[in-house]
This record gives sequence, C-alpha cells and structure tokens, in this order.
Amino acid sequence: MGDVSDRIGRPTDNGQIGIIDPDCRLIGLHLYDGLFKVIPFDNKGQLKEAFNIRLEELQVLDIKFLHGCSKPTIVVLYQDNKDARHVKTYEVALKDKDFIEGPWSQNNLDNGADLLIPVPPPFCGVLIIGEETIVYCSANVFRAIPIRPSITKAYGRVDADGSRYLLGDHAGLLHLLVITHEKEKVTGLKIELLGETSIASTISYLDNAFVFIGSSYGDSQLVKLNLQPDAKGSYVEVLDRYVNLGPIVDFCVVDLERQGQGQVVTCSGAYKDGSLRIVRNGIGINEQASVELQGIKGMWSLRSLTDDPFDTFLVVSFISETRILAMNIEDELEETEIEGFCSQVQTLFCHCAVFNQLVQVTSSSVRLVSSTTRELRQEWNAPSGYSINVATANATQVLLATGGGHLVYLEIGDGTLTQAKHAQLECEISCLDINPIGENPNYSQLAAVGMWTDISVRIFSLPDLNLITKEPLGGEIIPRSVLLCSFEGISYLLCALGDGHLLNFLLNLSTGELKDRKKVSLGTQPITLRTFSSKNTTHVFAASDRPTVIYSSNKKLLYSNVNLKEVSHMCPFNSAAFPDSLAIAKEGELSIGTIDDIQKLHIRSIPLGEHARRICHQEQSRTFSICSMKNQSNAEESEMHFIRLLDDQTFEFISTYPLDTFEYGCSILSCSFSDDSNVYYCVGTAYVLPEENEPTKGRILVFIVEDGKLQLIAEKETKGAVYSLNAFNGKLLAAINQKIQLYKWMLRDDGTRELQSECGHHGHILALYVQTRGDFIVVGDLMKSISLLIYKHEEGAIEERARDYNANWMSAVEILDDDIYLGAENNFNLFTVRKNSEGATDEERGRLEVVGEYHLGEFVNRFRHGSLVMRLPDSDVGQIPTVIFGTVNGVIGVIASLPHEQYLFLEKLQSNLRKVIKGVGGLSHEQWRSFNNEKKTVDAKNFLDGDLIESFLDLSRSRMDEISKAMEISVEELCKRVEELTRLH
Repeated sequence: MGDVSDRIGRPTDNGQIGIIDPDCRLIGLHLYDGLFKVIPFDNKGQLKEAFNIRLEELQVLDIKFLHGCSKPTIVVLYQDNKDARHVKTYEVALKDKDFIEGPWSQNNLDNGADLLIPVPPPFCGVLIIGEETIVYCSANVFRAIPIRPSITKAYGRVDADGSRYLLGDHAGLLHLLVITHEKEKVTGLKIELLGETSIASTISYLDNAFVFIGSSYGDSQLVKLNLQPDAKGSYVEVLDRYVNLGPIVDFCVVDLERQGQGQVVTCSGAYKDGSLRIVRNGIGINEQASVELQGIKGMWSLRSLTDDPFDTFLVVSFISETRILAMNIEDELEETEIEGFCSQVQTLFCHCAVFNQLVQVTSSSVRLVSSTTRELRQEWNAPSGYSINVATANATQVLLATGGGHLVYLEIGDGTLTQAKHAQLECEISCLDINPIGENPNYSQLAAVGMWTDISVRIFSLPDLNLITKEPLGGEIIPRSVLLCSFEGISYLLCALGDGHLLNFLLNLSTGELKDRKKVSLGTQPITLRTFSSKNTTHVFAASDRPTVIYSSNKKLLYSNVNLKEVSHMCPFNSAAFPDSLAIAKEGELSIGTIDDIQKLHIRSIPLGEHARRICHQEQSRTFSICSMKNQSNAEESEMHFIRLLDDQTFEFISTYPLDTFEYGCSILSCSFSDDSNVYYCVGTAYVLPEENEPTKGRILVFIVEDGKLQLIAEKETKGAVYSLNAFNGKLLAAINQKIQLYKWMLRDDGTRELQSECGHHGHILALYVQTRGDFIVVGDLMKSISLLIYKHEEGAIEERARDYNANWMSAVEILDDDIYLGAENNFNLFTVRKNSEGATDEERGRLEVVGEYHLGEFVNRFRHGSLVMRLPDSDVGQIPTVIFGTVNGVIGVIASLPHEQYLFLEKLQSNLRKVIKGVGGLSHEQWRSFNNEKKTVDAKNFLDGDLIESFLDLSRSRMDEISKAMEISVEELCKRVEELTRLH
C-alpha cells in the first residue's frame, strides 16, 4: 500500500491509465503529462520502489503492454501538436530506469484512433481501433479494414488466443471483430454487427456465449449471443438487467400518492439509455378491493378443507358481533354464515384445525366446527364467573387466559376439545402465542406469554405448562402482542409493547432460553404482530400507526415501513381470486391487496430513449416537465432538444415543445407570480454554438398547462445561458452567465403578460447554481465557491452580503437553514459555510466561514430538501431535517442535520468504530474522508459517515460488546440509537 501521487506535474486530460505487464514484471501508470510511473515487482511478487520515466509524447490517448516480448514493452497511442495520431513502442529498461526505442512504430493513423487492444500470443501485436478504420499492427504485419463511423467505448476478448473481440460503441451497438489467420500469421480482419445493448463501459465474455455488459450510462446487462438472428436481425438476447441510476443529472422529490411519503424521480442514464427512475422507500400495498367497515377488532382467514391451497373465509370481528366474508363465484367478497360459529359476540381468535375443522374462541367458550358441514362439533365453556380475555391457537392446540391469571391449555382432536392443563399465574396475562416453529408445523412445544403487572414475557413448555424462562422487559409499558417466529432458520421471539416499541430475542427451541435482546421503536401506538408469506418466505407484519414489515436478510432482521397510514389489523388472505394477498383493516375500511417485493427500495424505470437533463413537478396540473435531448442517428442535425410534459401517474408524454437548433434547456421551474393565480412552468435555455466558448444568447420561456398541452405565454431573450431559475417573492430570479437578474411579471395594456427586468448583480465568473430563502440569495459559482446576496426592497437592488474566499469549483449548492449553506465541488468534497452576522467588523461579516468539510468521493449534481421516508412528527427522527443528493455514479444519498448532543454521541461512536472496522485494502477511513483538493488536505469536520455508523448493526455480538464498553452504554441502547438513524432513509 502506498501513495503514487507526485508533488508536481499536470494531471492527464484523458484520464489516468493503469496497466500490468502480462508477465507480471511491473505495473505502469500514466497519471501526469510527460511521465510514465513504473512500479516493479520482485520475483516473490512484492512491489518495489516506484520511479518515473520521462515520456516525450505529451498528449497520450492510450498505453498498453505488448504480449510476447522478452523485455517489458509498451505501445503508446498519442497525438502530436498538428493533431495527427501515431503509435510508438518502447522497451522499459528496469535497471537504467529509462525507455529504449521499441521494435516498431506506425505513423499517421485514423484521426479518431483512441483505443489499443494488445493481442495475446501466438499473434501478438496490437489492434488500433479508430472511428473509421481498424488496424492490426505488429513488427512485420500491417492489416486495416474500414468500418461504419462509430466511437468504440469498450472491448472484451472472446478467445484466449485473441482471434475474436467484442466491441461496444457509443450508440450501444455490439460488433464482433475477427482476426483471420493462417499458420499463426495474421491475414486480415473481419467485423460483423451482432445487435444492440446498453451503452457499454466494459464487456466481459463469460463463457458459452454469455456476455456481461457493464454500463455507466444505463442498466448493466447479462446477454446471450445466439447463433441465429431473431426477427429483427439481432443475435443479442438480453437475459437480465442490473439497475444503475447513474448518471443522475437532476431529480425532484414528490409525494405522488399524497401520503406524506416522498419519492425521488431522477433523470438517469445518458443518450439512448436515458430514463426517468421513480425511487421510493418502503413496501407498497397494491389495493385490489375494499369495503367500508367501521370498528374492526380482529381478522382471520380460514380454509374450507385442511389441505386446501386457498383460503375461503375471512372472519371479521367487531365489539359485539362477528361477520364472515367469503369469495362468491363472481370473485366478489360477500357475507356468508358458518352456522357453528357464534356471531352475536366478539371473536377473540380463529384458526383452521386438523380433521377439516375450524376453531373459534369467544369470551365465553371455545367452539370446534366442521369446515365442510359448518356445524358445531364440540364446545368448551369457560368456568362460571370467568371470561376469556386473550386466546391463541394453531391446528392442534388452543391456549387461552381468563381473568385472575388462569392459563388453560386445550388439545384439538377429531371432534374433541380436551383440557390438557391449567396453570394459575400470579398476575394477569396480556398476550399469548403458540405459533409452531419447531419440527412439526401443526404442534408447538413452546408457548410465549406476556404479563401485566410485572411487565415480563415468559416461555412455558407444552403440553405441561412448565415455566422455562422469564424475561422482565423493564419500564411500565405492557407487552400487547408476542410472536414466535423463524427467519432463515433462526428462531426469534418478537414482543411488541403498548407504546410502539418492539423487542426481539434469539430463541433457543430446545431450552426455551432468550438471548441477544434488541429494541427498536416502530411507532407510538400499540402493535399487533402477524406472520404472512410472500414468495415462499415468511415475514412478519407489525400493524400500528406506523405499519412495518419485519424480514430477514443475511441472518439479520430488517424493518421496512409499509406505505400506508395506520393499520389496526392484518391477516394473510390467499384466495383463488386474490392469490398471496393481505386483508388490511385501516380507519373505517377493510381492503385486500398484494404486497410489493420485500425490500427497502423500489425502483421503477421509465425508458425515454433520450437524455433527460432537467425535471420539475407541478402539483396543480399533476404533471412533470423535462428538458431532454435526442440524438438523431441519420439526420444532418444530430441533436434535437425538447421541453416535454408528462402525466405524473402514467409518465406518458402528453405534450412537446421543440427548442430551436443549437438551443439547450438549462433550467426548469414551476412557479406562480404576484397578482396572478396561475401556475407556470418557466424554462431557461442557451444557444450553444460550436464557435463560441460561452453562450452569448438564451431565452426564458413561460408556459402554462391547458388541457394537457404546453402553451407558450411569454418569452424573454437573454444575453447568455440561463443556468438557474428560482421563484423569488412573486418574481423570477435568473442566473445568466456571470449575472444574477431579477424579472417581474407585468401585465401589458392588451392583457398579455411579459417578463420585465427589475435589477441584477454582476461579479461572478459563471453563476451556475442558485438557491433562495426569503430575501437571501446563495450563489454557487463555477470557480469562486459560494457567495451570499441580499435583495433590498427599498432600493430595489441586489447586493453582495458575504462570500467564501476559497477557490472551489462548485457542482451544487443548497441552503440548510438561515445561516448554514451546503456546497459540493468538483474534487468530490462537501463543505458547509456559515453566515457570520455577529462579526465585529465589516470584513468579518463579509466572509462566509467554512464550518464543515468532508470527502464524499462522489460528484454531486443536485441537492434537494426532502425525505424518502414518511416523517412522523412524533418520532425522534421526525424533527431532523434532511437533504437528498444525486451523483454521477447513480448514488442517492441523504445528509441529515443533527442536534449537537446527538452529533457528539455519534462522533464518539464513529471514532470507536474506526478502530474495529478496517477499510478495504487496509486503507484508513480518516484519510479517505478528509477534505482534499489541489491546495490542501484537512481532516473531515462537522460531518459524520452514516454508512460507517450503521455498519455497527452488522458486527458480531463480541465486537458490539467491545464498542459498548468503550462508549459506556448498553448494547441494546446503542442498537436502538443506530436503528433510529436508519429510519432517516
């Protein structure tokens, strides 16, 4: 491990190149113009001292090692100062630390040549891939073929001898290049088009005609190359896609379902792989049917035969009656009767029992009913003077509790209910469970019992009701629901309290002992727990004011919120008409729906076939508008730019406004103006002419949505690119090249409206990113960091109030609160600056002070306020403001502003975790997160790495104990505080 950076040198324009000699004698690096860095290996494979060799060629396009050379030999593709391209070879003399002229060179290649492919033995030599020709070159052979103009982005070798290569170009076309040969001598080249894939960044030929296409502009793919073409003439068959959100050029946060649940809609991908992606957190319920029912107290599904694959009945219990619903022939839910059930009272519990029987528990009795004749077969009555308070059952056992702490255990036979055991406990019982998770799916050896008064959960053995384990829960809140369950072969006891907390324990099935207690907060109301299965896996649904699905991944319990407001009861209802569905009781209605895949994030893709660059949502018209760019493959004018309007539910294009030739959409905004009730879309554009360095002309277009169409209401010419638009006190604030300009919305005499310039502010290099709050304007400049402007109402002028005097090349800015502003810059760092209004002198007040610095390692394109999770004001994390960011690599991240004491606590936890968790390749976490640009490297401050802190939950128990000792706080409390952080995203 070491550092290969040099103190001097100009970083290369064409990106860093790292290559390894095929015989593993050295590593070659091209990091700075005119230098080739060599790291030799010794014969044991250890790295030795690195050194630089001067390279005459300054504009290097590609460097590779040649195969089959006795001394390590590089081949260099370069451009001279007359823009001609040539290839040269050099031997690397390790002893002299210098180059020796190589065996051959080749001058005046195709002007678009920019990729070298070294060919392995027996042929050796190199392929030079150009835009119009492909050349094979070695010491004594030269072969060339013309190709259709294309820019090759990636290649993959098919055969070990290098006779066939797959080439992927900028339009996503996949070609096969074949080297023809006789007696190990190259005779020519052939190229054939196979079909279309995502735009490839890497191509890996796996085996047996399977190819992995890795793409940074679209989804990566696993494809199969077929021997025969399909109907469209393509040999490529896509077998699988791997989601990639990058590059996220822009995004917006919207609440499309209007449930207080944010979703992120991104402009993802590039060129033909451009798409919109809808990213949402949590698990959605897709409602299939619903009926209005008030006051539901419990629900159970029943089958008409024990081994019937589908459920028939849905039993719904109310405070003084029980109703039974069933599917009729038209697949509608209608009310029906089970004669043996008592329907004038509240049902406490129902279950399917063995021998085609159903069991119903009410406050006075347990009834056993035939599921075929629906008649009562046997009834067990509660002792006189006692009523049943809580009950549970499985296919062969019933466990119930009456007042006075009596626990009664019954066994179910064919038409028989036998009281097998009775136990008297010292306090009242609040909840029970005998869900069988052992060997026998119909019989449980253990019973879980939750207690009032001493607030404990106990494990009893069945059938003898011996107490095995007693676990005091602490606190004053009683357990309201207990559940024995098994995830990924591990048994757990879940115990839900009346205040929305959930405890989980590992359960030893043979001894009944509980260990590894963990506690999380799911909501604020009592929780009821139920199991359900989806895709043959069992999960747990926790119904409360914050419904949650509990599932397991990599032997770790995860909690994913369900996108519903409040759920009082849930039961699985797997009927023929609604397979794998859930019945859900929420305020005043019963609905039946299917559940999404059980995972944390759900991503829906809307392929556009063009590159969306800006996006904006308009609540009033229920639309999105995007600025997009389409590449025409055949026309003279290769690029076309559009403003498109999309429906925010179906995401279909409903209207399009084409921009002029050379005109790009740069910014888009939905806003309204003073004295005008309409809501408009405003679009800022630039005319990007090939001969101009900076655009000198642009437009601001104001549209209204009428009958689903974009109507142009007003346009205003500008003297430059409109990089940013903001709504500002009922006016429109635009950033145009180096100027900030404020426009007001004026009514002309003829009743039409126009934008009229009011005032402006010069003094930026390029004002690219602008955010506003009240009268304050925060500007992110191309190279002059962040400055703060203020609009003075009396003078009608904009003045600079303060600025950050560092040179940061900005990529995004956002206002966190009145005094703190967040920025991202092009060395992949984040930083925050503070307005110093208390400063003693003008000079101090005029300086934005840098308060936080952090290396993110991602290029941020946009910040937006918002959250992907439902924010409940009463939860601990509901008060923490968050900002979402999107990056070029397709990362969506969250920045949360923490209260000071929580920050100090988590900072201490982070520094303890750094000692325990080692980075990849032994690299230091501290170094990686240090703010780093050309001028300085400083330790991160006032930023914490949430991913590192959350990895605490993946540690082994012994590691957790180690950290809890250092933190002087219990493991359970630590887990709870870190779990709460995970609720932020």
